[in-house]
Amino acid sequence: MNDNNKPFELNELINFQDKAIVSSTLLKKKTGTITLFAFAEGQALSEHTAPFDALVQILDGQMEITIGGDPQVVKAGQGIILPANIPHALRAVENAKMLLTMIKSDNE
Repeated sequence: MNDNNKPFELNELINFQDKAIVSSTLLKKKTGTITLFAFAEGQALSEHTAPFDALVQILDGQMEITIGGDPQVVKAGQGIILPANIPHALRAVENAKMLLTMIKSDNE
């Protein structure tokens, strides 16, 4: 991680591994986390829920993201909100990198 308060390239902070999902937490606070992921083509996170909203930003490649049973392909440069308590799943259509930002607060 960059500790020098200098700009950095998100795509360069994580690398693909064959037949694997790699993650790297960039920031972890009690109020939320920011995590980078690299998914090898075909790798997936099975359907699950989270108690807080999250923002997924695709940095490279494409992901099929299913929210509440509705699959959507999200491409590099696009983002999507994963609503709290709604089942969602993710699958790499091709090698893909994503940034996940989860805010752990229910204060509106």
